[in-house]
Amino acid sequence: MKELLKRTLTGIIYVFLLLSAVFLSNDAFDFLFMAFGLICIYEFKKIIRLSGYYIFIAFMALWWVFIYLLGEIPFQNLLRCILLALSVGVNIFLITLLYSHKKPNYTNTQKFIITLCYIGGGCIFLTMIPYQPHHFAESLIIGIFILIWVNDSFAYIVGKGIGKHKLFPSVSPKKTIEGFIGGLLFALVAAYLLYMYSGELNLVRWMVLAIVVVVSGSIGDLVESKFKRLAGVKDSGAILPGHGGLLDRLDSLIFAAPFSYLTLQLFNYVS
Repeated sequence: MKELLKRTLTGIIYVFLLLSAVFLSNDAFDFLFMAFGLICIYEFKKIIRLSGYYIFIAFMALWWVFIYLLGEIPFQNLLRCILLALSVGVNIFLITLLYSHKKPNYTNTQKFIITLCYIGGGCIFLTMIPYQPHHFAESLIIGIFILIWVNDSFAYIVGKGIGKHKLFPSVSPKKTIEGFIGGLLFALVAAYLLYMYSGELNLVRWMVLAIVVVVSGSIGDLVESKFKRLAGVKDSGAILPGHGGLLDRLDSLIFAAPFSYLTLQLFNYVS
């Protein structure tokens, strides 16, 4: 009972912090995810045993360029595309590792690149998502939060209730195909409600975004589980009582962010 209460209170504080930052100001939102990025990098750094602290300097430099200076830099679209290609490319590489039965032996440089593109790039693109061409779209980033939360919640409920077929037993034995489908279906319902109460996207685009978020977010959860399994740890950290580390809560969002950002850019391109 105490554990459930602890998890509930931590979850409420976590959600309140996210929503408050979104509605308070652009700077508060930016600062929160910069701080989240640093914490997630610290946790991931321990999991993969990345030595040195240059990764924090690199992330802060990248953050400063893409969040604060990009509008002043020539060829800003090219730079954005390069970072997006690197982040998506590294994420696709990490997906292929889910099928590997060998323990990878990365050099420190490879660990550095993976961390910067996977965690750093994910946090940067997550922060860039609400910055639409002419306004700061609070409903868009909150919508993505909701899609992730609905998928996670109902994937657990449906999987717990009727799940029989394992989704990826070698990485996460508790996840089921039924849970994944249930989470996706309820996320599509949430996307319809977001369309009804938000004028940011039309119905088809909300539905497409929901599919991208759910599929990539679910894979992101598996990717982090794979790293933890290889490291022999249960949680990425202990910063959130009852929930483990911050990366355990943000793994789906961080992995889904570059794919979601790419989807939204394609929407803008075809408008």
